[in-house]
Amino acid sequence: MTRRPLYAAVVAVVIATAAGGYVWWNDPFASPPAYRVARIERGSIVATVSATGTLNPVVSVQVGSQVSGQIKDIYVDFNSGVKNGQLIARIDPQSFQLRVNQALADLEAARAMALTQRSTVSARNAELARAKVLLGDAEREFQRNEMLFEKNFVSAAVLDKAKANVDAAREQLRSQEAQLEVADAQVANAEAVVKQRESQLAQARVDLDRTEIRAPVDGTVVKKSVEPGQTVAASLQAPELFIIAQDLRRMQVDASIDESEVGRIRIGQQATFTVDAFPGQTFRGGVTQIRKAAQVVQNVVTYIAVIGTSNEDLLLFPGMTASVRVVTDTRESVLRVPNTALRFRPASIARADAAVALTSDDSTAIDLDGGELITRGNGRGGGRKQLERLTHDLSLTQEQRTRLEAILAENQARMSEIATLDIVERRKQTDRLREQSRQRIADVLTTDQRRRYEAISGDVRSRTAGGISGARVWIAETATHKPMQMPIRVGLTDGRFSEIVAGELKEGDEVILGVQADAAKGRESWPGQRRRSRFGF
Repeated sequence: MTRRPLYAAVVAVVIATAAGGYVWWNDPFASPPAYRVARIERGSIVATVSATGTLNPVVSVQVGSQVSGQIKDIYVDFNSGVKNGQLIARIDPQSFQLRVNQALADLEAARAMALTQRSTVSARNAELARAKVLLGDAEREFQRNEMLFEKNFVSAAVLDKAKANVDAAREQLRSQEAQLEVADAQVANAEAVVKQRESQLAQARVDLDRTEIRAPVDGTVVKKSVEPGQTVAASLQAPELFIIAQDLRRMQVDASIDESEVGRIRIGQQATFTVDAFPGQTFRGGVTQIRKAAQVVQNVVTYIAVIGTSNEDLLLFPGMTASVRVVTDTRESVLRVPNTALRFRPASIARADAAVALTSDDSTAIDLDGGELITRGNGRGGGRKQLERLTHDLSLTQEQRTRLEAILAENQARMSEIATLDIVERRKQTDRLREQSRQRIADVLTTDQRRRYEAISGDVRSRTAGGISGARVWIAETATHKPMQMPIRVGLTDGRFSEIVAGELKEGDEVILGVQADAAKGRESWPGQRRRSRFGF
């Protein structure tokens, strides 16, 4: 019986304490929080793409050896200036000189053989002439005997013998003609051997000349890979001996641009970069080339943008790492708002949003730098609403609906992972995921459906073309000093400021950036913080 009054007393104390805390929390006479504010002003906005790259000479020539052998002499060192054709190294030429001597001896022997064959041809020509004379004499003898036989001055045997002598002389002539043809062929063969030996001699002399390594261009030796006494083997490919930069007064930065930002890069855009060797010094250049060969490193796709720059003072060295900023767009004298103001939300609004996010079946939003809102489904309503809209607008079949449902579910899971990244990386990953999602959805659709889908996507993108997107900022009311929401549309951003393209804000208006440090302990706390009452709750 004694416990019931005690329990009632405890309940009464708790209720009174809670009521006191509630009254204190909502005390209308409490002083309003102090905000950090900034004025809306006009200024320039320069949008850039940041990347890292490596400094390289515009023309870099690798000098190798076309012959194998031992390095005998080296006449240059690192940073040596060279001229085109200058002797920079020599391979031991002894064995190559011997090959030249051997080839020269073989050539002389071939030439002597050719002379012998020509003499043989001359002798065969003489034999052929003799055979022709003998044939003529035999034919005349046969004609005389034939006339005498008709007058019965000689017998038939004499006539037959004369005819036989003619046939023998004719065959002898044919034999000499054949032997002359053989001699001519042997002369041609000997002359061919002479040409072969001449080619071998020329090749031996070329190899001998190649033992002298000469600079192919004017420039500076930036790398030396061999030392005297080292043996080089040029069996499958020419070994690298030196690297000569043609002109170090002209350099280029090979910058790796993320695939989500390469579409903003154009040839001719201005760029600046810095190197660790000269902190605080900025170098200027311009985009001269965008290489379309993709490079994939740890599933990240990048493209090389070549930034040309002048190096008249020779301060920049090949191989330096450069931090590059490419200017992609510029706005002059536009209204601009600090990006910090786009990210500010009063604590009460933040708590309300958190409560809605915990209880709503719809999609939540990730507020990115610059006021851009990217929708992220919580696993139920967001993805389902998007799927229902696509099904209705595109007249999807059941099979297409099933495939799109899998794509959207995967996107939601990946978006949840992206939400844990920092704001810059989150933007990149979100843009990449959005583009991949559009492509995957388009692959599921027919031609007509794809055309309608592109029209829908194009309408959405047109509202954010050039970076234009919906955002909100907060201003302090004059009378109550309470934050009041002001919707605006922002355009170009440079990471610190964003262009205001639409809205009621004007130059000179003050927007809230955050709560003062000493006021953060007052009524308006940062999101996620909780005020305690004076009773300890």
